[in-house]
Parts: sequence; C-alpha cells; structure tokens
Amino acid sequence: MTPAPPAVPPTPAGPPAISVLVVEDDPVAAAAHTLYVEREPGFRAAGTVHSCADALRFLDRARAAGTPVDLTLLDLYLPDGHGLQLCRGLRAAGHTTDIIAVTSARDLAMVRQAVSAGVVQYLLKPFSGAALHDRLERYARYRDSLGRTGEATGQDEVDQALALLRTPERTDLPKGLSAPTLDTVATVLREAVTGLSAAAAGTEAGVSRITARRYLEHLVDTGLAVREPQYGTVGRPELCYRWRGR
Repeated sequence: MTPAPPAVPPTPAGPPAISVLVVEDDPVAAAAHTLYVEREPGFRAAGTVHSCADALRFLDRARAAGTPVDLTLLDLYLPDGHGLQLCRGLRAAGHTTDIIAVTSARDLAMVRQAVSAGVVQYLLKPFSGAALHDRLERYARYRDSLGRTGEATGQDEVDQALALLRTPERTDLPKGLSAPTLDTVATVLREAVTGLSAAAAGTEAGVSRITARRYLEHLVDTGLAVREPQYGTVGRPELCYRWRGR
C-alpha cells in the first residue's frame, strides 16, 4: 500500500486587505479611483458611492455587518452636502474610518478645516495614479506601524508613525509640468461643451498650443481625458480632446 504523502502545512494567511470606500459624484472619476484601489497590493475596494447619504448608509451597513470600512477616499463637493460635514457626522456617529480627501479644493482654510475634521491626507485633483499609489502605500505603512497593541516606546516611535502620512516635497507630475497650469487646462477641458483642439484649449487657458498639448496628453495618460481625430473637409485630421465621460 502506497503511503500517503506527507501533509503540507497550510500557508499562513497574510493580513487582511485594507477596505476602501470611494465617495465621488463624478462617475468617471469614481470608476478611475476604484480601479486604482483594486490595483494596489494590500487594498480592496469595498464599494463606490456618489453622495453623502449613500456614503453614510454604506458605512452604517458595513459596521452593522462587522466589517467596518478602513479607509474612505472622499470628494469634498458632493450633490447633497459638503464632504467635511460628512466627516464630522461620521465621527459623531462613532465611525472610525480614516479619510483621505480627494478634491480640487485648494483653499488653505479648507485644508485646515479638513485636518480639524480628521482627514489624514489631502490629495488634489487632477492627480496621477502614481500620486494615489504613494498616498495609499504611506497609509498602509502607517497602519502597519500602529497595528500592534501596547504602548509606544517613546516620542520617536510616535513621530515616525505620523511622519509616514506626510509626503516628501516632490512633484508627482512629469518634468516641466506645473500643478496650477494642469488645473487650469483640466478645468477648461472639463467645462467645454464639445471636444477641444490643443490650440483652442491653449487659447482658453492662456498658454501656447504646444504647452496645452503637453498637459492634454498628460490628462489622457492619466485616464481623465480622451483623444480622438476630428476630420475636416480637407487636409489631415486634427486631434481633439474631451473630458472622459463627455
């Protein structure tokens, strides 16, 4: 009789994935953020909602089911209220989900209010996948550093844990691109009723056609815009850019 093969010990399970709720009213941006989360090792998208009310209901249900959401990616401008009001409401209701604000709001007073409302990180739109990857990776390291029980050995250990949430001074944009100009070009394209050529976008944004095209191509590369040929009556087709979902 052939002896049974030796039992293979089970592989130890790793830590559970960090669950993330995406709260974003723009369906295209919501889908992109959710995709970024799903691609990030150690994270999983728990759900995607588009309003304050839906976010609160989702978090209530998750907590009642014994699977509270670890992290919320929160747009601040939502159709039924402001994201910071939602933050305060969540804390008052006893929700412990950490919050990363994902927003175009650049007002420094808004940033201060976000910090006071318990926002752990603040990510400005438009951003690249690399920028969100950096924030999520830092958040995961922060959670890991504070995941054990017991007391901190001293001030250095606390400082090191909190420092993981801070991003070093560097740019997440390709060399030669600036965040203010990117925001201007993105706003022009987002508000355009029809697609725009690089020349038209440059005129609206107050930059040259060549400069506008570099920023438009970056928006295409990050999935926020699409590029398509526009055929005229004669000559070569002109590239036309439009905000994704338009």
